[in-house]
Amino acid sequence: MSDSDERQSIREKKAEAIKQQLASSDEPIHVDGPDHFEEETASGVVLVDFYADWCGPCKMIEPVVESIAAETDATVLKVDVDAQQALAGQYNVQGVPTMFLYVDGEQVERLVGAQDESTLRSLVESHT
Repeated sequence: MSDSDERQSIREKKAEAIKQQLASSDEPIHVDGPDHFEEETASGVVLVDFYADWCGPCKMIEPVVESIAAETDATVLKVDVDAQQALAGQYNVQGVPTMFLYVDGEQVERLVGAQDESTLRSLVESHT
């Protein structure tokens, strides 16, 4: 194996280790593109928060979303609709906040607008 191949292999292993660490964290995972979105929603219970930094209701529910990430078994994804416009368009997100709940790769819920903590927590816990 050449030095270049060996370095590439090491980089890939480190990237995978970091990805695994993030996936097991108690914090929301920020989606960096369509492939990342598909990978993260493929299994388990996943709450997806489509948001924008300029959105007041999004900021208002951010602590709720973080709490759900920290206190439940669900994976929580955050998708910035400004940075990921194509992804937001693909999922027909026309207003923020919009939340999806995925269970084993299947979208089972769609919520538009700010939701209270008990609604989101009950929704997640009913599928975990």
